[in-house]
Amino acid sequence: MHSGRVAVVGGSVAGCAMALAAHRGGADEITVYERAGGRLAERGVGLAVHNSRYAELESAGYMDADMPWVQLVRRRWYVRDERASGPLGHLIGTMPFPFRTYNWGPLWGELRRRVPESVEFRTATSVTAVRTGAVGAEVDTAEGTERFDVVVGADGYRSVVRAAAHPGLRAAYAGYLAWRGAYPSDRLADPHLWDEQDCVYVVFDSGHVIIYRIPDGVGGHRVNWVLYTAPPPGLDADLGFTSPTSLPPGGLTDALGAHLGYVADELLPSYWGAVVRATRPDELFLQPMYDFTAPRYALDRVLLAGDAATVARPHTGAGAVKALQDATVLESAIATATTWPEALESYDTDRTVAGRTMVDLGRRLGLALVERTPPWRELDQAGLEAWWRQADGTGAFGGRELPSR
Repeated sequence: MHSGRVAVVGGSVAGCAMALAAHRGGADEITVYERAGGRLAERGVGLAVHNSRYAELESAGYMDADMPWVQLVRRRWYVRDERASGPLGHLIGTMPFPFRTYNWGPLWGELRRRVPESVEFRTATSVTAVRTGAVGAEVDTAEGTERFDVVVGADGYRSVVRAAAHPGLRAAYAGYLAWRGAYPSDRLADPHLWDEQDCVYVVFDSGHVIIYRIPDGVGGHRVNWVLYTAPPPGLDADLGFTSPTSLPPGGLTDALGAHLGYVADELLPSYWGAVVRATRPDELFLQPMYDFTAPRYALDRVLLAGDAATVARPHTGAGAVKALQDATVLESAIATATTWPEALESYDTDRTVAGRTMVDLGRRLGLALVERTPPWRELDQAGLEAWWRQADGTGAFGGRELPSR
């Protein structure tokens, strides 16, 4: 195994983690292909990691306290109605929320610094095709073709590697959207009304917005929010959402921007509507909801990780966690196997099941939080807790527990 050549297609969070896993597992020649030209650290959206999953990943060596985070402890649920005594809205209930929040860019930067110098990291290099067989795989770029013992697909939901392993497998549009925004917290009006340790769920008929603080990477905080709802009929008809895509910062259409404004002004309590409204157009982007999972995470000499393998709706609170867990399982599989087929089979057995679990959870939470919302104004603390237990189902919110090794 120590003579193995490994290619990692994609150099984001999943790609850096998989390169680190291959190195720690024993592969001695690793090449990472990243199509972007070095701007990954500038991405500033938020993500959350359950405290228990963090402890597992810290023990495995993929996260640590040097990665800037904000600690959350509570989740408060608000709704707009006449019972509200202030601008936050009516508080339905409060639940424990033991999560750390991260900023994608600084987190990627910390992972990238942990990738050994012996790993060749080729930026601004697009992989155009991958071919796999029983004894190796080939990678095509503009510079030519290279052969490897194993190719890891960490190249996102439009994965070239997945297309080689599972031709025709595509993500399916769920029929609703996520508007996302993040900006410096000093733009907040009346920040004292919102405790820094609170994650806020503001709910309305057919949708909700999640709001929490994330680190800015230089010692301060940013406000991060994600608003889920279906657009009015026809508003997304000509935007090509039937195929995986997104609208980058500044790319919202006037109609979609107007609908976001309507939700902020008419469906959210005034304080949280103002939080959304404080986001500049160049800080807004749109993420249509898709989901799918590969029927196998490893086939011949290619394996899949992160969004290349599974896209679960972000309601699961576990997208980054699952990608990092993929890496820990790959490291163990390589380190304990005597042949590459044995290592890939071990990885596939573990992660394929994990992918199905998270997609199922994302769909279940999508129904509960967007597609078939309860009568929020009728819920109290006990009703909210009972509803959440049913929505979460298996208790996988925040990610499945990493198997002991």
